Amino acid sequence: MSSSSKRRVFPFSAVIGQEEMKLALLLNVIDPRIGGVMIMGDRGTGKSTTIRALADLLPAIEVVQGDPYNSSPNDPDLQSSEVREFIDKGDAVLTESKQVPMVDLPLGATEDRLCGTIDIEKALAEGVRAFEPGLLAKANRGLLYVDEVNLLDDHLVDVLLDSAASGWNTVEREGVSVRHPARFVLIGSGNPEEGELRPQLLDRFGMSVEVRTVREAQLRVQVVDQRTSFDDNPDSFISSVESRQASLQRKIIDAQGRLKDVQVDEDLRLSISAICGELDVDGLRGDIVTNRASRALAAFEGRTEVSEEDVARVVSCSLRHRLRKDPLEQVDSGDRVVKAFCKIFERSEPSDLTAFELAANT
Repeated sequence: MSSSSKRRVFPFSAVIGQEEMKLALLLNVIDPRIGGVMIMGDRGTGKSTTIRALADLLPAIEVVQGDPYNSSPNDPDLQSSEVREFIDKGDAVLTESKQVPMVDLPLGATEDRLCGTIDIEKALAEGVRAFEPGLLAKANRGLLYVDEVNLLDDHLVDVLLDSAASGWNTVEREGVSVRHPARFVLIGSGNPEEGELRPQLLDRFGMSVEVRTVREAQLRVQVVDQRTSFDDNPDSFISSVESRQASLQRKIIDAQGRLKDVQVDEDLRLSISAICGELDVDGLRGDIVTNRASRALAAFEGRTEVSEEDVARVVSCSLRHRLRKDPLEQVDSGDRVVKAFCKIFERSEPSDLTAFELAANT
């Protein structure tokens, strides 16, 4: 598809800085079972721009033509009941190629708008299930983005997280029940100054990333110049990075195919769990997410064996939001994770987190 026929979105490969955020988003696309990303940070740090750029980067998916749930023609776990019944009868389904859906959930959304509604009158009068799909249906096999998720009603956040974890959405009204696939990558963003998400909800996001405003003058000028170039002539700017976009897209597709072959050594799994134990992380989500994120990173970099450096690069954003907060403690939660990692892996502690990340990337 040519850049002129696609929606004009700032290219993902042209986003400057915010490496941890970009990596977390890519890993969740490679393995959606990681459980989504919570991005907290200052206003104007490119959170929304980067998330929309990710959706534009992803390869098109094959869907059943006319199906409101973006049902897969091959995977039963990603098919609506109507499509499965159609296939079970032996009927051939028509398919079409579709860009990965990117659904924005507005703060004022109701539960009916999110989950869908059943037309009770029609169901009772005509004896048919008249279901109007909601945003969860549209987000199936795509991305669901909630800006300022910390301001969203806790009940709606619960519904979102339940659907993201199970991959299904069930709507029951007056004895009528509808169940459809709702497998998506949940991405939330917010400004911590406007309020924190409850710890029990925050824990259910797979990864958590903290983004900060760039302070270096040269880098700020570079970001401004790039944005200006894109706004002045989007087509020209998109064309200039087309090869980088295509290369990154191929890398994602290869990683998705390689993921099932990636192994984590038993000693490394024990070390990951030892870090979680050292940090008094409640439950096992931290262990599971760190393992999955490490495997996705190894797959992304073309390997089938997870290394210690893979763990180093994902452990902070996999665990920092699961730590018990001490109001009197001044140490950043990410730094606490780094200290625990260094203790378990017998590394010398870096002078700051940036130095640690640089060491992990070498």
